Formats: sequence, C-alpha cells, structure tokens
Amino acid sequence: MVVGLLAVVYTFNFMDRQIMSTLAEPIRKDLGLSDTALGALGGLNFAIFYTTFGIPVAWLSDRYRRVWIMSAACAIWSIFTAACGKATSFTQLALFRIMVGAGEAGGSPPSYSLISDYFPAKERGTGLALYSLGVPLGSMLGVLYGGRVAAAYNWRIAFYAVGLPGVVLALIMLLVVREPKRGGLDEMTAGAEAHAPAPPVGQVIAAFFANRTLRCVAIACGLSAFVGYAMLNWNSPLLMRVKGASLKDVANYYGWVIGITGVIGTFGAGWLADRLGHKDRRWYAWIPVIAFTLTLPALAGLIWAPTWQIALIFIAVPALLNNMYLAPALAIVQNAVPPGQRTMAGAILLFVLNLIGLGGGPLFLGRISDMAKPRFGDHSLLVGYGALAPVIVIAIIAHLVAASSIARDKRLAAAL
Repeated sequence: MVVGLLAVVYTFNFMDRQIMSTLAEPIRKDLGLSDTALGALGGLNFAIFYTTFGIPVAWLSDRYRRVWIMSAACAIWSIFTAACGKATSFTQLALFRIMVGAGEAGGSPPSYSLISDYFPAKERGTGLALYSLGVPLGSMLGVLYGGRVAAAYNWRIAFYAVGLPGVVLALIMLLVVREPKRGGLDEMTAGAEAHAPAPPVGQVIAAFFANRTLRCVAIACGLSAFVGYAMLNWNSPLLMRVKGASLKDVANYYGWVIGITGVIGTFGAGWLADRLGHKDRRWYAWIPVIAFTLTLPALAGLIWAPTWQIALIFIAVPALLNNMYLAPALAIVQNAVPPGQRTMAGAILLFVLNLIGLGGGPLFLGRISDMAKPRFGDHSLLVGYGALAPVIVIAIIAHLVAASSIARDKRLAAAL
C-alpha cells in the first residue's frame, strides 16, 4: 500500500513535469517562444534547481522524518504548477518552473530510501520499479488529462487542473504513510552500520564518486536520460508541428502509447533485473544496453514516418525501452551504500541523471532545431531527433562499462 501511494505521488510529480511539453505548441504560439526557450523551460531551468535542491533535501531526509519532507515538497510543486497558468511571459513561466523543480527535489530521494526500508535487498528492484511506474503513468496523464483540458478550454486552465489536486495528495500522504526503521531489512548491515548516524554530506558525496560502480552507473544514467527526456519533451511538438496531429489527437492517442509502453518497460526492467541479476549481476546494466540498441532503428523510423499515426508506432518502441535503465540503476545504488546514506546516494544519482539528461536533452534538441530551421523550416525538429543517435551509441558504451564494474563490486556481491 505504501509503495502504491508513493507511486501515486510520483505520478503527480511527473504529470506536473510532463504538462509543460504537452502544452509546448500552444504556449509557444501564445508567448512567441523559440524552440531553444521551450527546451530551457522543459529542461535546463527546471533541472538546475531540481538537482541543486536535491542534495540538501536528501541531507535532511537522512536525518529527519522523510514523510514530512515529501508531503511539503508535494504541496510546493503542485502550487507552482498551478501558478504556471498565470504566466504572461517567458520570465514568469521560467520562475514558476524553477519553483516546481525545487519542490520536486523533495520527492524521489526520500521515496527511494523509504522503499528500501520496506523491501529486502533482493526485492528492491521490483519495489523501485513499482515506484518508478510514476514516470510513464504521470507522463500519460499529463498528456491525456492536461491535453484534453487544454483542447477544451486553454493551456492556462490545464495547469490549474493538473497542479491543484496535488495539494490534497500531500495531506493524504502525511496522514497515511508510516516512517519505517532505517536499515531494518538489511541483513548484511544488521550491526553498527545499519544504525550508524548519517555521515557528513561531503563525505557521502566523496564516497559516491570514489566508488567506480556508482560513478559509472550515474554517467550511464545521465546519458540515457539525455535521450529519454529529449524525446519525451519534444514528441508532442513533433507530432503536431511536423507529422500533422492536433492537440486533441495527441491527448487521445499519444498519452496512451507512452503510458502503456512505459509501464511495461519500467516494471519489466526491475522484474527482469531482480531475476536475472541473481545469476549474473551484470544484467543490471545489460538490460539497458539491449533496450537502447533496439531504440536506434525505431528512431530512424520515427524520423521517416510520413504521418502522425505511423510516427506513433515508432514512438512506442523508445517509450517502451527508454526507461529500462532506471529501476536497475536505482537498485544498484540503494544496495551499494549503507542505509544511512541511501537518500543522499539517490539524490546524487538524480543530480547527475537530471543535470545531464533533463538539463541537456530537451535544450540540445531544441537548439539543434533552431539552428536547422532556416533550411528545414518546421521539419527542423527531425534534424534534432537525428542528432540523438550518436548519444544513444555513447549511452550503450557507458552501460557496458558499468556492467564491467558491477561484476567486480564486492558489496553488491554480498547484497545481491
């Protein structure tokens, strides 16, 4: 039940994040924005504050009640999502998105730590995969719900409709979720390590980046997220601007595609990692290697697709595969550090993942599109999508390097 409620909170978290890309085209036309500006709103502006606030929030979560912190964070990001509906300029919208990012920084790291105290080490991949379903479900609802409200009324009303229910959810979480004992399910750390006080933040950060496995996993995740967030933020504009779909078409069909495929891919990756990882720990990295290898031909098909209906078929493939790095990586990080460092370790992973991925991916694709626009017009977005192919290849290589490090990690050998 607790993991289910946390997944619902994460769903609202991602719905509030995804609504920006869903409404990108009407916002662009209303406020007169460039693709670079849209990429910054959906990525860099949000990511800088999301990642920056994540570290101090994690420090607090390793010392104080995680449920209180998460409830406050949910209320903050929900209020400022609704406030985006009042924006009349790029500057105002950017400021509101910054505050959404600051609030969302208090969502995932405490959740990772809580879930690790509800599931034993050998089942954490599944538990974290259940929680991570909030990514595809939130993305789906951001399109289905937000898009339909915007199509029926306008983009401003959509922000109100998506943001305000989160305030109620914050209160429910505060009343329902129980704070578990830290490290209570860690057999290998049942002694002093499980109950040791959280070390200073600088020590945890230094230890994270000194660990070759964690360093490799974080970089591989960042490159994976670069591709995933770039496509997630620009799929709606691509379908509408280049492939001929309307906002109503996007709301009615695209949302279901990313929701259903994302749920299967996200949960499937965690389930597979828990089962295959017992035989060979390298499967925690091999799963995303296979997923991103299959993404390459789908990306080519998406660029070629002559209609939005055919484009949706090709979008379904990366929508299924692009999140398959997340649950295995979270399990590796949570199992590779002592219980008192898990929230901080999760925050550091998200710092790297989102600074590279969320901060770079949408902005990169938008900037490439603006540079190609004088020659290709509205089809310049296709040039941006094509530029993702080399990044996918680099991400595959990074996961292979991570697999090599995972195989030699003694702590993971004991935990898994």
